[in-house]
Amino acid sequence: MPSAGPTSAEIVANESRSSEISGYVIVDIDSRVAEVVSRLPSGSLYRMFRDSAKAPEIRIGTGDFVTVTIWEAAAGGLFSNVSLDRSSPGSRTATLPEQEVAQDGTIQVPYAGRLKVSGLSPADAEKKVVKELKGKAIEPQAVVTISKNRSATVTVTGEVTNGMLAPVSVKGDRVLDVIASAGGIKAAGHETFVRLTRGDVTATIPFNALLADFRENVYVRAGDVLTVIREPQRFTAFGGTGRNELVPFDTTGMTLEQALARVGGLLDFRADATGVFLLRFEPRTVVQEMLPERRGTFETPFVPVVYRLNLKNANSYFLARAFPMRDKDILYVANAPLTEVQKFLQVVGTLTQPAIGAAAVYNAVK
Repeated sequence: MPSAGPTSAEIVANESRSSEISGYVIVDIDSRVAEVVSRLPSGSLYRMFRDSAKAPEIRIGTGDFVTVTIWEAAAGGLFSNVSLDRSSPGSRTATLPEQEVAQDGTIQVPYAGRLKVSGLSPADAEKKVVKELKGKAIEPQAVVTISKNRSATVTVTGEVTNGMLAPVSVKGDRVLDVIASAGGIKAAGHETFVRLTRGDVTATIPFNALLADFRENVYVRAGDVLTVIREPQRFTAFGGTGRNELVPFDTTGMTLEQALARVGGLLDFRADATGVFLLRFEPRTVVQEMLPERRGTFETPFVPVVYRLNLKNANSYFLARAFPMRDKDILYVANAPLTEVQKFLQVVGTLTQPAIGAAAVYNAVK
């Protein structure tokens, strides 16, 4: 008979029960399963970049512009002058012109020569300047500041208002600070994901999850690449629902209860309330936790799982509210067994109706 998909009995019959799982497994949704699925991480910057819990120390790099100011203990030294007016002590300080750190990582300091400062913090660079001037200047002291930061930058690209190279400030900048400096995101929050790449490590997190958990708003470091991605989340609905279509998430954290409501619920005249199924791939470790009796039988890192919900049990509606939907889930509601009988009777009626009509005409003529 024509059908929108398998019946509940057919789905159960086709479950892979061999010692080595090669097909799908069926998991009935109960409170324990809903709890296991709900605590699955969706990606975390905090776990991937634990060293970013503290603000990084900014160091001088090639291409930065620095300013050096030198003080001496008395006037008349290398960087000071004697006052022509006896009523004033004269100048004891000199500020060198702003200069760019050369390709070899050095800057020029009079009477000290070219000093390598690349890779040093401003405090370490100050100590180096003072060390080189001792014995030449009068008890010198120095202050080195980064006037233009060009080496400690973060690349911001993707779905932001203005892609840019964002300099990392001395106080430390977090992910949201950098996104804000680029003008913010252009897409809706529930469709936006933030991807942080540092060297060969990459982590992606939903934008709203970044807002909800302060720990995820980690400090960025020089050389990071921050990409804002617009990726609408969708699930597909088939079978005995009010709508069979690709349905977008309209919020972050959509649940199975909300998904059923979005597609118009179950069709009263054809849906099997005991046969509500959700199909997705789950990590092997998660399936082993839900089905401990089948531990060791899964060969692939991801296992096709068919979750089953019995909506004839009122408690299932609470479970549906606690069960999270994910991108690319398949929601399928099987037809009730009686639906097949109704289809058969309709086919029989369609085939016999012409004969009945002809017999009625014959009797009337006769």
